[in-house]
Amino acid sequence: MLTPDRRARIQGLALPIIGGMISQNVLNLVDTAMVGSLGDAALAGVGLGGFANFMAIAFITGMSAGVQAMASRRLGEGRTTETAVPLNGGLLVVALLAVPLSIVLIALAPRLFPLLVDDPEVVALGTPYLQCRLGAMVAVGMNFSFRGYWNAVDRSALYLRTLLVMHVTNIALNYVLIFGHLGFPELGAVGAGLGTAISTYVGTAYYFWLGRTHAREAGFLRGLPGRDTVRTMVRLSVPAGLQQFFFAAGMTVFFRLVGMVGTQELAASNVLLNLMLVAILPGLGFGLAAATLVGQALGKGDRPGAREWGLDVVKLASAVVGIIAIPAMIYPEGLLLPFIHSADTLALAAGPLRLIAILLPLDAVGMVLMNGLLGAGDAKQVMRVSIVTQWVCQLPLVFLVGPTLGWGLFAIWAVQTGARAAQSLVFLGIWRGTGWGHSKV
Repeated sequence: MLTPDRRARIQGLALPIIGGMISQNVLNLVDTAMVGSLGDAALAGVGLGGFANFMAIAFITGMSAGVQAMASRRLGEGRTTETAVPLNGGLLVVALLAVPLSIVLIALAPRLFPLLVDDPEVVALGTPYLQCRLGAMVAVGMNFSFRGYWNAVDRSALYLRTLLVMHVTNIALNYVLIFGHLGFPELGAVGAGLGTAISTYVGTAYYFWLGRTHAREAGFLRGLPGRDTVRTMVRLSVPAGLQQFFFAAGMTVFFRLVGMVGTQELAASNVLLNLMLVAILPGLGFGLAAATLVGQALGKGDRPGAREWGLDVVKLASAVVGIIAIPAMIYPEGLLLPFIHSADTLALAAGPLRLIAILLPLDAVGMVLMNGLLGAGDAKQVMRVSIVTQWVCQLPLVFLVGPTLGWGLFAIWAVQTGARAAQSLVFLGIWRGTGWGHSKV
């Protein structure tokens, strides 16, 4: 039962995370608005480059799930001097994987980006943007590991503080680098990528300073994790990383399919996705809180309590996301106007945005329970459900209704949102069952 005390506990964990999520996506919208003034090709190139980067870093960011699951379990077990040991391991693995991978992908980007879109102007603008973003891969991976740790140990306010530092840096850099203000060169879309990459490294440096200040007694940078800890982390993080990779790859394929329909549709979809993330990421913030609460409860041996925490978080998350979605249900054009300057593109995007808003509360249910399962150490179940939903159901249907039948952007987004709603129902069924929460973490 969602009592006032339990509501306060959930909100205390989730609100800083949600603040960080909202600030991140407000920043994305600021980037989109700045780049949108450069035209549809720049908007499409940056959007597609962003998702190509998301796919490239997805496996690395999966380390966050392992760090959070292990650190929250250690806290629940009362082993407070060991909670940062998984973080040490996560940072080491990220450094070993991300540095060589980013070098290889930067070199291959000019050959790979044209596989995603046929428009030569979009390729010319998107390729260098992607290369700038790939240069920050190691910083992104480390930042996600830090995020998992701070959330696990009830210090999510430090995550919010770091994001605000990054966002102020990014907005300032974008302002001068995209448009050439204050004597800087006018770099256009490339400036947006360079500003984001630099601000990401600023965030990493700040995270290390916070770690030395707030996590030294928990073992931060006081030695490497043991073999058993590394094995457990790999067992938890690899399925989460694969799930993230296939999700990101699926979104990149989704944008490729939309691009086959037209550049206007691709530009509209970039804006639609950024607006959707502003609304749904509070649901993800509640989900990360659920992962912490579930992990801590299981660390105490309280499996029924872990189940109740997940359901209580669902109640709050679906209500909050539903309220956020109301403006898009009523007047989608008003939300789209700051980002889309073409009347035809605006008309294309209005209907899909209203549909997205209607289904967002159910999407929030799935986000919470998916992260609850990750917090419980059941990353393999999450991976299976996510991959099957996206690759077996969603993408073939998008190909059918979009490039094949030509039913347009509304039909494409109807398939996308419908598949996510179905996934939410699957996660709800799993959560109500007994086949989760038994993994050793």
